[in-house]
Amino acid sequence: MGTIQRRLLLLLSLLLHLNPSLSYSLKNCTVDYSEDDSADIVLNCLHGDLAAVPHDIPRDVSSVDLSNNLIGQINRKDLGFFSKLRLLFLNSNKIAHVDDGSFIGLAALSTLGMRANELTSLTGNLFQGLSNLTTLDIEQNKIQFIDASAFHFLTSLQTVMLNRNQLQQVSDIQPILQLPHLQNLGIGNNRFHSFQTKDLLLNMSSSLKVLDVADSELEIFSITTPIFPHLELINISRCGRSASLKWDIPDKTLLKNITQLYFGFTSLPFKEMQKVLQSVDSLMHLTLYYMERWIKNGLLDTVCKIPTLKKLDLSYNTFPKISAKLVNCSQLTELDLSSTFMEEVFPGSIRSMKQLRYLNLQGNKLSKVPDDIRSLSSLEILDLSYNYLIELGCGDFLNTTRLTELNLSNNRIAKLDSCAFENLEDLKVLDLSHNLLSTFRGAFKTGLQKLEFLHLSNNFVSVLEKGDFEALGSVKYLDVVLDNINSVEQEAFDGMNNLETLNVKLPLHFEIDITGLHQLKSLTVYFNTDSRGNHLGFPFDVPTYIYRDMKNLEEFTAVNVFVYAPDPTTFWFNPKLKNLTIQQTDLTEFDPNLFRPIPNLQSLDLSRNKLRSLDFLAQSNLSVLSWLKLSENELTVINETVFQSLPALTYLDLLGNPFTCDCSNVGFIQWVISNNQTQVVNAYRYTCSFPPNKQGSKLLDFDIQSCWMDVNFLCFISSTCLVVLTLLTSFIYHFLRWQLTYGFHLFLAFLYDKRKRKKGAPHCYDAFISYNVHDEAWVYQEMLPVLEGEQGWRLCLHHRDFQPGKPIIENITDAIYNCRKTICVISRHYLQSEWCSREIQMASFRLFDEQKDVLILLFLEDIPAHQLSPYYRMRKLVKRRTYLSWTQAGGHTGVFWQNVRRALETRDAPNETTNLLTGPRGCFRQGCRRLDAEDP
Repeated sequence: MGTIQRRLLLLLSLLLHLNPSLSYSLKNCTVDYSEDDSADIVLNCLHGDLAAVPHDIPRDVSSVDLSNNLIGQINRKDLGFFSKLRLLFLNSNKIAHVDDGSFIGLAALSTLGMRANELTSLTGNLFQGLSNLTTLDIEQNKIQFIDASAFHFLTSLQTVMLNRNQLQQVSDIQPILQLPHLQNLGIGNNRFHSFQTKDLLLNMSSSLKVLDVADSELEIFSITTPIFPHLELINISRCGRSASLKWDIPDKTLLKNITQLYFGFTSLPFKEMQKVLQSVDSLMHLTLYYMERWIKNGLLDTVCKIPTLKKLDLSYNTFPKISAKLVNCSQLTELDLSSTFMEEVFPGSIRSMKQLRYLNLQGNKLSKVPDDIRSLSSLEILDLSYNYLIELGCGDFLNTTRLTELNLSNNRIAKLDSCAFENLEDLKVLDLSHNLLSTFRGAFKTGLQKLEFLHLSNNFVSVLEKGDFEALGSVKYLDVVLDNINSVEQEAFDGMNNLETLNVKLPLHFEIDITGLHQLKSLTVYFNTDSRGNHLGFPFDVPTYIYRDMKNLEEFTAVNVFVYAPDPTTFWFNPKLKNLTIQQTDLTEFDPNLFRPIPNLQSLDLSRNKLRSLDFLAQSNLSVLSWLKLSENELTVINETVFQSLPALTYLDLLGNPFTCDCSNVGFIQWVISNNQTQVVNAYRYTCSFPPNKQGSKLLDFDIQSCWMDVNFLCFISSTCLVVLTLLTSFIYHFLRWQLTYGFHLFLAFLYDKRKRKKGAPHCYDAFISYNVHDEAWVYQEMLPVLEGEQGWRLCLHHRDFQPGKPIIENITDAIYNCRKTICVISRHYLQSEWCSREIQMASFRLFDEQKDVLILLFLEDIPAHQLSPYYRMRKLVKRRTYLSWTQAGGHTGVFWQNVRRALETRDAPNETTNLLTGPRGCFRQGCRRLDAEDP
């Protein structure tokens, strides 16, 4: 499209007052899409520095996250009507006030998050309209007052989080406890010092199942009335820190349904703690973190005697060696000993736990796998990550044959015995990432028949040997991103017939072979680089044959793999490819035929590839592409028409390109703002790099109207207007000059006539003589002696009677309107005179305006009608009126002057229809003529 055409289209859009939709070009938010095209729209407005709710939120959005902004209040009109909105998060703002009824248009809302704001009260109509709300999080505000009817509209509410507020007494929560479907209530870290059910004065039981009063300075926790018959969990962690907490539940039947207790860092005296644990008959899950003082005093003796206990969490306690008193907890199925700074598991302490299925030893200081683990034959999940393990031997997992998940990441394992995993026949997930392995030593050749996920990244293995993975025929996911890799032997991945996802870092040489992976769906390839991200070794193009067998490949990621643009035949054998990422490659010479073999491509990431143009998109077969990322390239000017070749595009990311902010990008700016299909992510954050005076400013802030002020375009418009004006002026002068002149004087006469009518002045003369100076002798010698001398008429002549110093046009007008008649003495000189022409034009206007016989035409010469044609008004008068001819009078001048007298004596009646010169009997033979039948 040419520059002029582009600007004309822009001008047309401005003239039509276009109001572009911002549904897809959001200033501070992005729309998150999932792979499912029918999925709900999720709006992400995190960290947008927003001071108010954006006005451009799409109407059909289902989730909006406005957390971590600067919003100070919610007005009634801010949220409007979002009929599909189910999730709304306003966390971590500065909201101090919400208008009543602000949520009335959110009938489908199920979750409302407003934690970490500055609310001080909950008014009666605050939550009006939220009848389907199930989760309300208003934790960490400054709420001191709750209206008795504040929760009246929340008939479906199940979870309420009110922790870390400023409620003064427990009775403030009474309206919440009356909710019919309430299950989870958090009220910890408020200002009341006691929780006593007798203060609630409820006559009905609550449906509450989870009660969280953690982080409170409670002095009394008392349940003495049966208002919580369904209560299952009590979290009383970090309570009573300033004084000892009193636990007052005299009737243990009130806790008959309690299955979980959280007592982390609780100031219950040791004896009280024992009583509490002895009073619960159905306890299944107990958390005791930061309770080492009581544990050292023998609390575990009481704990292990709870017959129903299945899960024990002792994390965040400090003891180098776990107490042997755990021996009596043989009934446990889950044990969490993470982050306890444990250096060794006391021999025999957990050996008796024959039912244990989950053991968490993460974040300790274990230098070897505890011996007791060998006897845990029922163990299914074992987490030994973030320890100091050095090696794995054949007996470490001797009897753990039911193990399905084993996490050994972030240790110091440098040695694997070949028989280390031979007994793990049911293992499905193995994580050995972030260790010090330099070789696998055949550890994967035995056992591991059911392994599906294997993580080996960030080790020091330099060679992937043939046969390393040949026994892993069931593995679906393999991560071998190894920084020190320098060789991949032929057929290194042989035997992995079910591999679907492969993340691998490859060395830069020609002996690369990852063929044979027929079921592979996702391939992520990295090449070794230096600290600056540059290739190590000699650059070359990756041979295309390595992808030939991957006919099921759906996702391919290549980061710093291709030195130059990939060969167009690279993906000839991967027709199912849907997601393609190529980064850190020089794509300045890009062949669009690369995409032709992959018509199903839906997602394309070409970030950091030195792209300078997007013309290749118009030549590619990308009809179903919906997600396109082109960030951090070298794009300066973008032709928006290239996106017409991507009919399914819904997501476009161009962040980090050095845009040029001038008229060359006007079309792209208009497209970003007005298109209603493609979301240009963070478009309002795109900055200008060129020209220098615009550097750092926002691309979409560029004033596109300023493009109309450049010199070239102004010259074009000016010259066009000048040519049109010249042609129009020439046309008017040649064809319409007399009509315009006549119209102008007609207008002046009209104005004068209006003034005269208002004044109603009498006529001063009988006739005004309109003649040319060349005919002045005839007027003075022939006309005046007869009309003034013999017949006695009062005549007005311009040489004699015009007022000196007065404008000529005014003298003419006054003369015509101050005389009863106007006699036009017509000759060829008369017709050529400008002033005579004006006189007859005004006289004719008076004739037709007043409908009176005020005009007498007297021809001194015979002038054919066709010679009157240039004098448009004269010709029309001659055709319609009888006139007098001096030449035809001949020797009968007396008859001629008699006819003139009769014309001057004619009445001025507007309804008179007789011939104004001859009377009822018709014209005299001499001196009278009509041109009714003549037509020039």
